[in-house]
Amino acid sequence: MVKAERQPAQILDGRVTADQIKQEVAAEVRRLLAQHGVKPRLAAVLVGDDDASAVYVRNKVRACAEVGIVSDQRLLPASTTTTELLALIRKLNQSDDVDGILVQLPLPREIDEASILEAVAPAKDVDGFHPSNVGLLAMGRPRFVPCTPAGIIELLDRNQIEIAGLNACVVGRSQIVGRPVANLLLQRHATVTICHSRTRDLPAVTRQAEILVAAIGRPAFIRGNYIKPGAVVIDVGVNKITDVDDARALFGGDAGKRIEAIEKRGYTLVGDVHPVEADAIAGRRTPVPGGIGLLTVAMLMRNTLQAAKWRRGL
Repeated sequence: MVKAERQPAQILDGRVTADQIKQEVAAEVRRLLAQHGVKPRLAAVLVGDDDASAVYVRNKVRACAEVGIVSDQRLLPASTTTTELLALIRKLNQSDDVDGILVQLPLPREIDEASILEAVAPAKDVDGFHPSNVGLLAMGRPRFVPCTPAGIIELLDRNQIEIAGLNACVVGRSQIVGRPVANLLLQRHATVTICHSRTRDLPAVTRQAEILVAAIGRPAFIRGNYIKPGAVVIDVGVNKITDVDDARALFGGDAGKRIEAIEKRGYTLVGDVHPVEADAIAGRRTPVPGGIGLLTVAMLMRNTLQAAKWRRGL
């Protein structure tokens, strides 16, 4: 009897889900303006000249324009002090025109990041990083859910991927992705394991997961032997590779465009999951780019809309 050849993992296209969410937000923004004369406003604060951060802010500003949210960019030099940034945050907190405040991370090393995030008014903290919002999420009473974890849950839901009763594993324990997504999965009745740099025999742990979330910031770290056959693999990583041979090894027959990108701009992007090896084992996986990053921006738009409504009791 000849065995049927296994099909590669189905790609979970983040663009489709992100576009759906943005269309929903845009419709609600139009309704809010028509019925209440309210147009949500997001203040985006960028300190310094980090190229990646500048790209992220531009993407968020572009998304605001798409859905009808007003964006207010505050571009500050790298020499900005903690005191100066705190003064700006206080001003934005007090402004009746501003519904959401986004402080793009990472901040320059000289700035006290924790004090800046704690200074943002919880009702305007659309990133969900303020300790009071973190606490509400942990209690199962979220005000704002951090955008990347929220996007992951939306992607699973809108692709009819059951969460309740499944074994889920999150590789990475950051406050921005790892811990909050583990919390959300637990609240949806998954059995959740969080792994990190001290986890012993990591592949043996991750192979138990029917939903595997990789959020560690190491290119192609999750190999085929880390993945349970048929698992849903969510790749949160965004890493640059610059070597053509690495691109061939990671992307196989699909490496052509990646190699062109390296030759043109000096790099291409890869996630925390080895794409060729994951395709041979997983049931579904998210691509990089084109996956979770798009959902992060879409959920920021939704959080900003929600902030505008809550602040006005709507």
